[in-house]
Amino acid sequence: MERLAGKIMLGSGFGRVCIAIFAGAFGALAFPPFGFFAALFISFTLLVWLIDGTTGNADGGVFSRGWKTFVLGWLFGFGYFVAGLWWMGNALLLEADEFAWALPLAIFGLPACLAIFYGLAVMLANLLWSDGWGRIAALAASFGLIEWIRSFILTGFPWNAIGYGLMPIPLMMQTSNLIGIFGMSMVAVFVFSSPALLGTKKGMLPGLSIAALLMALHLGYGAYRLQQPLPPVEGDMTVRIVQPGIDQSRKMLNADRAEIFKEHLRLSALPPSAGQKRPDIIVWPETSVPFILTQNPDALEEIANTLEDGQILLTGAVRMEDAGAGHAPRYYNSVYAIDSQGQIIGATDKVHLVPFGEYVPFEDVLRHFGITNIISLPGGFSPAATRNPITLPSGKKLHSFICYEIIFPGEVPADIASSTAIVNVTNDGWFGDTPGPYQHFQQARLRAVETGVPVIRAANTGISAIIDPLGRIVAGLDYGQKGIIDSTLGGVVTGALTSDMRQIHFWLSFGVLLVVAVISRLGLIDRKN
Repeated sequence: MERLAGKIMLGSGFGRVCIAIFAGAFGALAFPPFGFFAALFISFTLLVWLIDGTTGNADGGVFSRGWKTFVLGWLFGFGYFVAGLWWMGNALLLEADEFAWALPLAIFGLPACLAIFYGLAVMLANLLWSDGWGRIAALAASFGLIEWIRSFILTGFPWNAIGYGLMPIPLMMQTSNLIGIFGMSMVAVFVFSSPALLGTKKGMLPGLSIAALLMALHLGYGAYRLQQPLPPVEGDMTVRIVQPGIDQSRKMLNADRAEIFKEHLRLSALPPSAGQKRPDIIVWPETSVPFILTQNPDALEEIANTLEDGQILLTGAVRMEDAGAGHAPRYYNSVYAIDSQGQIIGATDKVHLVPFGEYVPFEDVLRHFGITNIISLPGGFSPAATRNPITLPSGKKLHSFICYEIIFPGEVPADIASSTAIVNVTNDGWFGDTPGPYQHFQQARLRAVETGVPVIRAANTGISAIIDPLGRIVAGLDYGQKGIIDSTLGGVVTGALTSDMRQIHFWLSFGVLLVVAVISRLGLIDRKN
């Protein structure tokens, strides 16, 4: 290990660039559909040694070393995000004649921008870098801070935050209820970086011991939490999820819209699955209704004819709102609640829209360069001002998160524990059978664990599932399958921490790591090998 560490630290030129990019790219194997979380041990061990080689070089001043570490972190991040997000380009191929020119921007341009965050993380860690175990505390603190910032800067995009790599299965997900995904990112970076101490020896014993203790506590808390019984929901509620499995290219054809609608109705009308009661709620995926529902009373009548008395349909649909004389109508990506009489009894709109998918930032400027929405809609979608729950006639509350809104912990309302469930409707068919839908599903599972609230997830092409408050799949359909899921919804975990408490724990953890890094930088620890 010492010889290997020495070679990487002393490396230079193109070889060093390749190692940095490889280190980041290899780490993407930790995420679905692979779930090989050990890959990040290699990634961050290599990154620590690369930083050692940069900070150990006496040439140049603070600015020079800061710039070099930024570039190093950027290269690592570029490899990480290209390998983890290349699948986003698949959405552009559905209308290749119009959007194929933007494919390099999706595959390389977005990762190049996201890599700036990791460049900043490594540069910040460099300010407190030392030669003992305190340096991995500095790296963990800086990555946790930057992952938090990445969740809201320029609307935010916290996809594949490092912490997800340490949580491939429910046993390893439970700690997120204590410190959230950004706190988990700090724990993950510390643990994943600890093998680097084997190559440099100084601080090896305390550093590896603390990493092992963190991992033991992480697994122990997971085992403890999974043993806790879940309370039943007050008044059993049976949910049916419809996964129609409609290819995205077909959804874009006007001629198929009526048949697509009928497919949803046919699946909704199927008899209950074996051992299940008649569903109380039927959930369709995002934008399942392929036309403006309020302008189509016949469609509402067909829904009424399909639903049995007392049943409620939750469906993704485009909602149109008249903006007044002389103004174009506004469109919203919405979820409707429709009763068995065909009446719309509730609706909620998407708050966090997808840039360049549902709206174009700085549209007045960018449209002159031919940049438009991927989704063809005049003026794009409008965002809702607030996130409102849907209240059912029974009094139960459901909070809806449309598509990638589920990846934003900050979007979860403070009163989420009073909800019966989180409903996540999505259409991942844009991305085909790539890592994208699997990564999206993992992040939806983590929102259930963080909040202690079950998740009802309806995806057009999958993955659809009922997820319990501990992240376990109660019932589901894999990607590419067509069918229904019938399942009784479980209760909310009692005693789950609030988002405010998780944030406090995150900042306390950050503070501890920062203090350790400062003390190490001052030479007050690791005085002996």
